[in-house]
Amino acid sequence: MAINGSTELIAELKSLSDLFESKQPQEVLATALERYAPKIVLACSFGAEDVALLDMVHRINPSVPLFYLDTDFLFPETYATRDRIIQHYDLKPSQVLQVKSLLTPERQAEQHGEALWSKEPDRCCQLRKVEPLTRLLNGFDAWITGIRRDQAPSRANAGLIEWDQKFERVKVNPLARWSWADVWTYIRVYEVPYNPLHDQNYPSIGCIHCTAPVAPGDDPRAGRWKNFTKTECGLHKS
Repeated sequence: MAINGSTELIAELKSLSDLFESKQPQEVLATALERYAPKIVLACSFGAEDVALLDMVHRINPSVPLFYLDTDFLFPETYATRDRIIQHYDLKPSQVLQVKSLLTPERQAEQHGEALWSKEPDRCCQLRKVEPLTRLLNGFDAWITGIRRDQAPSRANAGLIEWDQKFERVKVNPLARWSWADVWTYIRVYEVPYNPLHDQNYPSIGCIHCTAPVAPGDDPRAGRWKNFTKTECGLHKS
């Protein structure tokens, strides 16, 4: 049964998060895993932040599972990175949770029209990301994400450990204080496998239809949902 987001718990998580402001991500993770395993799961899109976190988690508690939201529209490079990660860390099938929409792409097109992402990207994300994640998190008390405060204004106030009002679970953001450079320093030092699209001007990688390369000097998330004001898929918005 999931824990309840009482006022006391929210205050406790805020105090705990504040204590970790001067600590390293590994210390945040170690505390979160001690508290919530085996009812904690790592969100992994196989982007830079997530593979760095996966490496950290694996060094602390290699039994912790990860999940990825398979929208059916991921880049081939993303699936290939998934396979490399599984092999590199010798992950068991039970540790890699594929989470999909209840609608196949064909059924979605029948019900909502062709290329929904090009007309109503929020609805597409709701169907292929938010609803599947809601189902998955019913089985966990806490989830770990790779969000960083400097990624977007909507993430600027992310706590290291906080209560997620949207999904009513504890949310752990160990990299919240890190920069993009910090992430890549970790990846290079520990030789973590990463998505090759990062070497092709894709700092943020989502679905193939809604992700474009970013010009030097542009906002790192400028390649997501180009031509829309949308900046978030909905997973990290309350």
